[in-house]
Amino acid sequence: MTYTDTHTHIYSEKFQEDQSVMIERALASGVSRMFMPNIDLDSIDGMHQLADKYPNNCFPMMGLHPCDVKEDVEMVLSNMKNHFEWRKYLAVGEIGIDLYWDKSFLLQQEFAFRTQIEWAKEMNLPIVIHCRDAFDEILAILDELNDDRLKGIFHCFTGTLEQAKHILGYGDFYLGIGGVVTFKKAGLDKVVEQLSINNLVLETDAPYLAPTPFRGKRNEPSYIPHIAEKVADLLGLTLKEVAEITTENSKTIFGV
Repeated sequence: MTYTDTHTHIYSEKFQEDQSVMIERALASGVSRMFMPNIDLDSIDGMHQLADKYPNNCFPMMGLHPCDVKEDVEMVLSNMKNHFEWRKYLAVGEIGIDLYWDKSFLLQQEFAFRTQIEWAKEMNLPIVIHCRDAFDEILAILDELNDDRLKGIFHCFTGTLEQAKHILGYGDFYLGIGGVVTFKKAGLDKVVEQLSINNLVLETDAPYLAPTPFRGKRNEPSYIPHIAEKVADLLGLTLKEVAEITTENSKTIFGV
């Protein structure tokens, strides 16, 4: 079976000592496609190195993570925009709003989010959205900017069924389901069981949010089958069906 990890930070320094071994583990477990969201200016080189080393397995995105939005947001965005002239990216991401850690840069986060959505629409690319404690703010901006060019993945979805339906109502959108769906008290399982596999993609968000039975440890793409098993159980599907359909969904949204 072939799996796709649609959101994984395998260029992170947390993989510095065993990056190649970790990727070989992923490939051995059937995870042959790994999509890498960018975070900030410092993460670009490491992401590019992996994409160049594994061109058929590791695919880069370009974007500014909301937690890295500061006073210099316009300079950083200008620098990132230039990278689209130099190489191919599969999405604009990871972008969004995060009000969990720091609310002092909300206006700058909203500016960065809007700006990067417009990039994506201009280049016919999907967006990959990060949302933490900011569903209302994000949905308001998406409602404002929604048109037939808006498409993407709502990464690490942990919202309600109502919020899921709102997002899927934009049209060409998918919900990224990760390790949280395996957490007993998270409640995400109750939402996922009411959704269609045709609207879902799988992700790890490695090195964060490892699924049960690895919760609390470093996450990695080879754990995707554990997430797929939970989704299969919730939706009454076979593991093969989940692997195939979510991979096809990833091909549809990313174009590869």
